[in-house]
Amino acid sequence: MKKRQHAGRPGVFYPMRRVIAAFFCICLLITAVAGCTPRQPEDPPRFRIVTSFYPMYIMTLNIIDGIDGIQVDNMAGQQTGCLHDYQLQSKDMKNIEQADVFVINGAGMESFMEKVTDQLPDLRVIDSSEGISLLMSGEDAHGHDEEVAHDHSDANPHIWVSISNCMKQVRNIADGLIEADPEDAVALEENTQEYLAKLSDLRGRMHEALDDLPNRDIITFHEAFPYFAEEFDLHIVKVVNREPDSQPSAKELADTIRLIESTDVKAVFAEPQYSTDAAQIIAQESGATVYLLDPAVTGENDKDAYLRAMEQNMEVLKEALGGA
Repeated sequence: MKKRQHAGRPGVFYPMRRVIAAFFCICLLITAVAGCTPRQPEDPPRFRIVTSFYPMYIMTLNIIDGIDGIQVDNMAGQQTGCLHDYQLQSKDMKNIEQADVFVINGAGMESFMEKVTDQLPDLRVIDSSEGISLLMSGEDAHGHDEEVAHDHSDANPHIWVSISNCMKQVRNIADGLIEADPEDAVALEENTQEYLAKLSDLRGRMHEALDDLPNRDIITFHEAFPYFAEEFDLHIVKVVNREPDSQPSAKELADTIRLIESTDVKAVFAEPQYSTDAAQIIAQESGATVYLLDPAVTGENDKDAYLRAMEQNMEVLKEALGGA
């Protein structure tokens, strides 16, 4: 009986197998070498911006959008909300020290600035509150006194909650960045104009929606909204809790309940960043309804976050103040 022969001719398939084996060995060698090659580090930014907290970060994101080589970091992160009594940490100072520009709200919000400027006297600081008329702490929108509005130690620093003031802040930040980074002046200005147009459009839509609402009286739990109230002609009857991290006393709660009953205020506005427990107690005892107004001090790290927060505020106010 004859032995079975391998298919094909000797001298044709065996060398081919060696070629294929060699090919796979080369592929494995290339893969191994590629895997062992260290990744090249990313180029450091040529221009670095640090912002003091979230509202400044969102404004700056819009101004530098799409420009290569510019980096912006938000110093305080998301956890703090407003910078009331914020304590600088060593990592914050290291972060600021590495910045070409430090963008702040101003108007007394950053109470730590004396420490920063003492340690970093050559730091370029952009104060976004320049030229903005300030309300005094404890003063509502109808008590605006421009003669004393520039004493920052007693000023209400929540200027960005007014869209008109936010637009002025964007302009101030843009002017400061253009001065510090003239190489990108054209792109910075184009981005600024685009964002200002969006803010102006939103302001117009909000006036159209809110100007004729029948109820104008509101109660809030933080001094974040006097500038907003001034812009849209709302009357803040009472600010229950001027310091957002503290709780109102039993007397404050009782006084607020009596005030609501005597003035027929229909809406109590808390903030999504803080507890609503006190607001719920007041609402249960007085018959008012609790709503959330967002001062846009936390949110997504997205350039349209402020626009979305204000649009949501518009819808909330339409519901809260639109009844007969």
